[in-house]
Amino acid sequence: MSTYGGRRSQGERDAMTIEIGYALASAAFAAALLFAVVAGPALLFDLSRTLESVLLRTGSVLAPVLFLARVVSVLLRFGRRGGQPSQPGRTNPDS
Repeated sequence: MSTYGGRRSQGERDAMTIEIGYALASAAFAAALLFAVVAGPALLFDLSRTLESVLLRTGSVLAPVLFLARVVSVLLRFGRRGGQPSQPGRTNPDS
């Protein structure tokens, strides 16, 4: 990441692996939560068939969309900041 065309260091590979894991885990949690909020009432309450179908389909469509959006946003943000900070523990380069 720091050198064009060069090999990544072990620290950079580890940071990328952790960021991918975080992206997948947080996206799965967000998608499951969205599905539970949207489709949960259809599964818990006695609703009309039409409303139940609409809620389940809406949850089934929105959850994967949110999953993909979350993964992409986390990984793009990671790519923009350039991997690990040069001084771990510091939030501002001027501090």
